[in-house]
Amino acid sequence: MEWVSMAEHSDVVDEINDPGAAPYGNFINYYTFNPPENRLSLIPPSLLEDLGCRDETTLILDVGCNSGELSVAFYKHLVPEPASEEESDRRSVHLLGFDLDETLVQRAQVINRLHSRITFIPLDITEDTDQLRDYLSLHGCSHFHLCLCLAVTMWVHLNHGDSGLLQLLSRLASMSQHLLLEAQPWKCYRSAARRLRKLGRSDFDHFKTLKIRGDVTEHAREHLERHCGMELIQSFGSTAWDRKLLLFRKR
Repeated sequence: MEWVSMAEHSDVVDEINDPGAAPYGNFINYYTFNPPENRLSLIPPSLLEDLGCRDETTLILDVGCNSGELSVAFYKHLVPEPASEEESDRRSVHLLGFDLDETLVQRAQVINRLHSRITFIPLDITEDTDQLRDYLSLHGCSHFHLCLCLAVTMWVHLNHGDSGLLQLLSRLASMSQHLLLEAQPWKCYRSAARRLRKLGRSDFDHFKTLKIRGDVTEHAREHLERHCGMELIQSFGSTAWDRKLLLFRKR
């Protein structure tokens, strides 16, 4: 039997719980070390009103929702409790969160106490968007009023290459009026690849062949503005992990 010291065991546990250790970013307990407040502290509670979402059905999409804690916290941050039944009926805000990991989605469904307003589904957006289109149709809308794409781009990029990243951005832009984007910087790519190798797993298929490198956020902005009909309208600064939160709007 091969014995492992307590220090080595601790290192292994740390790696397993580290965001870079999951091939698709679908790791457990993410929000214990990157709690929702890290993003919400930068986002004004009046965001929906600022975007002109008043007295109408408003749809929010959360891409790669993981276990749902941020989705629920984000909803509560932006949507105050209605003062009356009349106010509740007049303005309806719904959030759809999805993740490719069915186990994480199940956890999200368990913690969700706002079943009439928040929905979680398993979905791989690189393969299918039919469920998203169906959700829009269900609510009589042609687009999501706000799409959250927070710390997702790197995982799509590493697993599906440059074309996968650009396709993701194009798909989100095609069905969203506003897009709140947090793209991981290139240093996170190197860390993710290093941690995966340290665990003895196969390297990301596309890591060494990616041509989109360096300032990934700037590449994403350029693609959204040049090819997707969107424009950058606001930066909410950087998170505690030094990642920019950028808000785009459909022209």
